[in-house]
Amino acid sequence: SIGCDDFLGSDKVLDKCGVCGGDNTGCQVVSGVFKHALTSLGYHRVVEIPQGATKINITEMHKSNNYLALRSRSGRSIINGNWAIDRPGKYEGGGTMFTYKRPNEISSTAGESFLAEGPTNEILDVYMIHQQPNPGVHYEYVIMRNNAISPQVPPHRRPGEPFNGQLEEEDRGQEDREEREKNQEKEDSQVEAPEVFTSESTQTFPVRHPERFPSHRPDNLVPPAPQPPRRSRDHNWKQLGTTECSTTCGKGSQYPIFRCVHRNTHEEVPESYCDSSMKPTPEEEPCNLFPCPAFWDIGEWSECSKTCGLGMQHRQVLCRQVYANRSLTVQPYRCQHLEKPETTSTCQLKICSEWQIQTDWTSCSVPCGVGQRTRDVKCVSNIGDVVHDEECNMKLRPNDIENCDMGPCAKSWFLTEWSERCSAECGAGVRTRSVVCMTNHVSSLPLEGCGNNRPAEATPCDNGPCTGKVEWFTGSWSQCSIECGSGTQQREVICVRKNADTFEVLDPYECSFLEKPPSQQACHLKPCGAKWFSTEWSMCSKSCQGGFRVREVRCLSDDMTPGSLCDPQLKPEERESCNTQDCVPEVDENCKDKYYNCNVVVQARLCVYNYYKTACCASCTRVANRHVGFLGSR
Repeated sequence: SIGCDDFLGSDKVLDKCGVCGGDNTGCQVVSGVFKHALTSLGYHRVVEIPQGATKINITEMHKSNNYLALRSRSGRSIINGNWAIDRPGKYEGGGTMFTYKRPNEISSTAGESFLAEGPTNEILDVYMIHQQPNPGVHYEYVIMRNNAISPQVPPHRRPGEPFNGQLEEEDRGQEDREEREKNQEKEDSQVEAPEVFTSESTQTFPVRHPERFPSHRPDNLVPPAPQPPRRSRDHNWKQLGTTECSTTCGKGSQYPIFRCVHRNTHEEVPESYCDSSMKPTPEEEPCNLFPCPAFWDIGEWSECSKTCGLGMQHRQVLCRQVYANRSLTVQPYRCQHLEKPETTSTCQLKICSEWQIQTDWTSCSVPCGVGQRTRDVKCVSNIGDVVHDEECNMKLRPNDIENCDMGPCAKSWFLTEWSERCSAECGAGVRTRSVVCMTNHVSSLPLEGCGNNRPAEATPCDNGPCTGKVEWFTGSWSQCSIECGSGTQQREVICVRKNADTFEVLDPYECSFLEKPPSQQACHLKPCGAKWFSTEWSMCSKSCQGGFRVREVRCLSDDMTPGSLCDPQLKPEERESCNTQDCVPEVDENCKDKYYNCNVVVQARLCVYNYYKTACCASCTRVANRHVGFLGSR
């Protein structure tokens, strides 16, 4: 393998802050939450991501109509710049790849996010396009300790400050920046930056929430020490800002804030220093007169079109815009910057009840002749409960009773299949089967009278010569360990070599190349077992062109009475195809028509006479074969 140092066989990997072979001790995790209350529509700075940052995660804490934006310090817009909303996806910037996510599922409450592995090769700024109250933005990244900076943005612009309504390159003069630095020095000192945690100190990274910037000092500010009222002409009332706008857009209202200050220094002092009767009355002022961005107004889903099974439901989706506290329906193109929610959806309140076949067909009610067989059919609900038949479609109900034909009731020889094993492990032996004569009748017992043509019960088999042959030798099975039910029985298994007249016991290793027979097996004494018996195959129904032959198959218990304990999967076939070859008459070269009008002989039915049969041999033979084929196919 190749390590991060590009050397073969190196095990070095990058640590959290991108150091090859590092142990994370030089890393610092910077995290915090931007929760400032914003008043004006547009771009507001959230946080600065320094050069060399890794594991970058910028996530909106809840879904909102706001958007996150990303811009390089060189002035290049990376995501959502110039009021253009980009699609979610991957965007390259700052030397790394950012993944932009914007969950659009109706049920999702997750907000937008930027994710990147880093490291960055330049300073990047994260902004929020403010359109509604800020739900909070969590930010986190890892930086080398010597490169770590406070997540607080540079002093020339504090968090949440509007950025001229769009992302553009900063071109203000150095003098403006220095002047603003002086004016904001005091206010910036009131904002507490999130704590910075290193990997040495803790394994978890708790977040400190930065305090929001106050729009004005609290009305209930108490001076550090009580002082007697000193009303003089050295102090007067002065407007220090305004209250927050009642709305972020669409025409709201705000009020001026008056404070008591020193005439010369303009330093704020307790209100008792000013004449309360001279305090101006705050008058309402309009604010945020621009229209709110259009949004999709989503209605409630209609009821499902079906009470069970797959149906449809609908809802109304309108493009609306708020102005002067009124919500107006506008043309849909005004919402084109937003993905339109779905207006139709599939729904399913429950799975419809359905017919289920609970059991297989029973055995035929008679051992021979025509009887009936049944099976259990139930209406089952979507949760598996058996319910009334009326809840299922009666037209689709499967049959639960049908006729069955067990064949004619006559005496026949019934036989089992040949045994699989030869009676001798080597040399000559036999395979056996059971043969019984019985009549197909419910109360019948094994009877004589099936004729003298009794099928053979044994057939020879030979597993090869025994001399010098090495093999496993098995003794007889012991009695079953229990008298009924499932038990076990054992037998001896030894390795032997058979010579001319003797057996030589060998070490088991000598037979290791052979599969060793089991020395223990399960046994079952009660209830009595049963076997499949069948008759010989009947003659084929056709001599050519595909016929069939049949035989009767019965399950018989040990006392040769009909039973139902046989394994259905082992039941022999009762019908099979036979004589599938084509009916092609033999061609006799000497059999030819000597006259051209032999068809007249055929029509006059003169082929029965030897003279015409010879003179019109081919035509008379074709007629004879057609007649035989017709009779054979009946």
